[in-house]
Order: sequence, then structure tokens, then C-alpha cells
Amino acid sequence: MEIGILGPLTVHSGDREAAPSAPKPRQLLAMLAVRAGQAIAMDLLVDELWESSPPRSAVTAVQTYIVTLRRSIAESLRITTDEAADKVLQYTGWGYRLQPGQGAHDALAFTRYAAQGQQALVEGDYGRASLLLRRGLSMWRGPALADVPVGTQLLAHRTSLDERRMSAVEQRIEADLQMGLHQELVGELSGLCIQHPLHENMHSLLMVSLYRAGRPRKSLETFQKLRQNLRAELGMDPSGRTKAIHHAILSGDADGDSNLFRRGAAPLKLAAD
Repeated sequence: MEIGILGPLTVHSGDREAAPSAPKPRQLLAMLAVRAGQAIAMDLLVDELWESSPPRSAVTAVQTYIVTLRRSIAESLRITTDEAADKVLQYTGWGYRLQPGQGAHDALAFTRYAAQGQQALVEGDYGRASLLLRRGLSMWRGPALADVPVGTQLLAHRTSLDERRMSAVEQRIEADLQMGLHQELVGELSGLCIQHPLHENMHSLLMVSLYRAGRPRKSLETFQKLRQNLRAELGMDPSGRTKAIHHAILSGDADGDSNLFRRGAAPLKLAAD
């Protein structure tokens, strides 16, 4: 069984989809899918589906949805509903667990590639880092759980996945900048800064990319725009690191300390090699 949560929810075997279209069963399956292989307590499932206002029949409703999901899974895998209950969507005595077996899970694949890419970035293997991070990011088909109603539990999972995706994008851009692809990245970074007007590191990456592409004035304008946004929305100035990058660009210090441009993984040099 293959599970996809990095975009619309998909749970299928071959071309046989098991995810139902009804909102509550779909939300329940999403909850089981994001934590595939782990048992989830009944009270957490009830909390996800109804939050602070569960009906008296909530437990019975979950059990009914589970029966429906087992039938869909059985049809998808071409097994009996008893086999689906025994091997795939199991009752643990206090909750339920979705066991995908040897099937693929896009979020797990993304996490694996992202971790390997980050390690390659730390080691200074920028080409490999970029390749691995791109592979991980290719797992995404849109916003996580794009077509699923979300309660507090799924919202937390989706927020975490979105943060990890953004981190992987930043690290991939850093790797590409280290390989001298500053000119090619200006457009992508400009778009990302419009989407995330308060994201300091994304603006810092754009500043460096513009500077190295021979556009120092635009680089300085990027800093000014970020500062305006932060002051207007949060009443604060850019961090010391961003200010230091701004100062280095302002002074034309292309040979400054490369550690100035470090963001946790690898130093980002202002000057192209």
C-alpha cells in the first residue's frame, strides 16, 4: 500500500484508491496515515474529528468509520475485510494502527532525502546536497493534506511538514548558491520573498544572490523592504545576522568572514569563488 500526504491524501495499491471521499472517514484515514505504523488512541481520534464538542456516539462513529475504511482497503489490496483488520488497519485494544507494510510513504521518503541532503550540505558536498534535497522536495504534490478537513492534531502535523519543506527549500538554495548559481536563483527567491514577507533567511539568501549577480542596489533594497515589513507587522528590526550581511554588502566587503553567512548548516560566502 502506498500512502501520500504531501498534497491531496492518497492511500492506494496500484490504481485502486482506498481513501474515501466522505469528510469524516477521510479525516480519520489521514490521521492514521500521518502516523502510519503507530497506534493512535481512540481519544486522540475523537479529538481530531470533533475537537471540544464530540457527540455521545463519537466512539461508535469512529468504529463505524473504521469498518468502512477496512472495506475500502480490502478492495484496494484485493484481500478480505478480515485480513484488512488483521494486517493493515489493526485494533490495538485502545486505538487503531495503519500498517502500510512495505509500501511507500511520501512523507517518510521526503524526510529521508532531506536529512541526507542536510548532512551533505554540512560536509560541503553541495552538488549531492542539492540533488538529494531536490529529490525530497519532488515528493510534494501541493500543500500537505490539501483536500482533508483538519482538526488540531492534523493541523499540527501539517504545520510541521510545511516547516520542514521550507527548511529543505532554504538548504537546497544554499547549496545552489555555493555552486555559483546565484543568477539562476534570483527569480525563485524573489517569488519566495513575496510569499513570505517576514522570512528573514529567505531575504538574506536573496540579498546574497542579488549581490553576487552584480545587483548590489537591488540587494540593499531587499533589506530595506524586509526591515519595513518587520517593523510594520512585528514592531522589530532584522536580526543581527541579517544586519551584518547588509553591512557587508553596503561596504562592498566581498572578502569578509564567510561564517557571517552561516545558517546552521554550511557557511554561505558573499563573494563567488
